[in-house]
Amino acid sequence: MTTSQPALDARLARQPAAAASGVRAQDASAARIWPVGLLAALAWAAFGALTWRWPNQVVGFSDWAYTEELGLAALSAAALLALLALFAPGGQHVRALQRPLAALRTAGPWLVAVPAVLSAWEILTAKTAILPTPFFAPPQALIEVYADDWRRLGDSVFNTLKLLGLGVAYGGLVGFLVGVSIGWSRRIGYWVHPLLRVLGPLPSTALLPLTFYFFPSSYSAAVFLIALATAFPVAVLTWSGVAGVNKSYYDVARTLGASGWFLVLRVAIPAALPQVFVGLFMGLGASFSVLVTAEMMGVKSGLGWYLTWAQGWASYVNMYAALIVMALLFSGVITLLFVARDRVLSWQKGTVKW
Repeated sequence: MTTSQPALDARLARQPAAAASGVRAQDASAARIWPVGLLAALAWAAFGALTWRWPNQVVGFSDWAYTEELGLAALSAAALLALLALFAPGGQHVRALQRPLAALRTAGPWLVAVPAVLSAWEILTAKTAILPTPFFAPPQALIEVYADDWRRLGDSVFNTLKLLGLGVAYGGLVGFLVGVSIGWSRRIGYWVHPLLRVLGPLPSTALLPLTFYFFPSSYSAAVFLIALATAFPVAVLTWSGVAGVNKSYYDVARTLGASGWFLVLRVAIPAALPQVFVGLFMGLGASFSVLVTAEMMGVKSGLGWYLTWAQGWASYVNMYAALIVMALLFSGVITLLFVARDRVLSWQKGTVKW
């Protein structure tokens, strides 16, 4: 049976199109491969292998615990990264995974750097003991601390958050009210502004011995110092925000019959909110250092107290574990402030970028 000439021409015309579609499919498949993810998988596999298979340099009479578990966990992470790098899911049925996968790809270089640092840390401590104990310990020693001492650490985190929350709440409220008052009223600013200029730059920790004398307990003294460290930047930046509001806003509101309270509550304060959040950000940074110092010096609970306790027992591993928890905790508090700022200032998006 012979094929007619028109049918043969149509078949020949379809062949380049089919070949082109096959090439496009191959290109799309290749585009889904994540090269940085493959490199990260290799880095985690190398870290897992050297942790698990390289014998530890035994110090004293016991080996480092959780060495095998850490190696197997790193190898599992490497396998997961390799699967995500080679077989990235697509399609409507995994739309919910697209955002986490995009965030994971954005963090790709960090996924390579972290196992590289951990490998160097492991080699210098557990494998070769170049960094001596007890001043330095391998990563698996931190796992042992978190597994065995999580109750004391958790209680310290709770007490630190409680102390920080009380101090920042009082300081933020007082600083906000003072900033609005001196920004709105020249008469109040005449008396309060010089006090802010003289007492504001004074470090709160310099008042630590004085506050321990005047306050009934070290805890209340710590709350006062944290509030003082928070109130100054909040007051100054709130004052700056209220004083810098465009005067035409007030003129328009007065033309429409607005009262003085309306001008303060509905014009001045909303316009100054970006500056208020900048003041809260700066106040949190100052309150963290005051918080840790107060816990180290007088408060018998919290992460600062835990650091002092660990140092007193020469348990440097516990100290490093507490420092990591402290860094994550304070970073999380700042992140929550950013989230609150984005929610409150959604109508002023783009006004403040920090």
